[in-house]
Amino acid sequence: MRPTTRPKTKPHALPRPGENNQTDGAILAQLTALQRMPMTELKAKWEDLFAAPAPNNSRAFLELRLGDRIQQLMYGGLSRETRRTLDLLADEAEGKTARKGMAGDGRNPRTGTKLVRAWNGTEHTVTVLQDGYEMGGRKFKSLSAVAKMITGTNWNGFRFFGLQDKPRSRA
Repeated sequence: MRPTTRPKTKPHALPRPGENNQTDGAILAQLTALQRMPMTELKAKWEDLFAAPAPNNSRAFLELRLGDRIQQLMYGGLSRETRRTLDLLADEAEGKTARKGMAGDGRNPRTGTKLVRAWNGTEHTVTVLQDGYEMGGRKFKSLSAVAKMITGTNWNGFRFFGLQDKPRSRA
């Protein structure tokens, strides 16, 4: 008879939503209580959880942020890498160039790399720039835009140029 093996768990791992009904129930009770609290109690709860005075008198804002904070404390927040990627995407959307570079996609080759692809008997060379791609003197924001220019149809640019798919994290 084989000995039973227990699943490996991280020591001191935070619970995940749906894993423990008791934890989920306690959090739900706290979130529901926020809706019944008077503003003075909401502000006091804010000071307890954020160690700072409440920033405004908007009940909806305080409930939303307090609810988020309660869940972060129990289940954990976003990873450092996720926060960095979101910051890069926000900067990109707002047109800020303080943090140059394409947002943390592991498939992006190093700046200066030449990608070569033959299509319908024609060889196309693309140079990777710090903030996009260049082909034939034209600048493109994405490899997909380059692939569309070459083929006339929509393509996943990384797949078109034979770059590996992003490694998937194991859950």
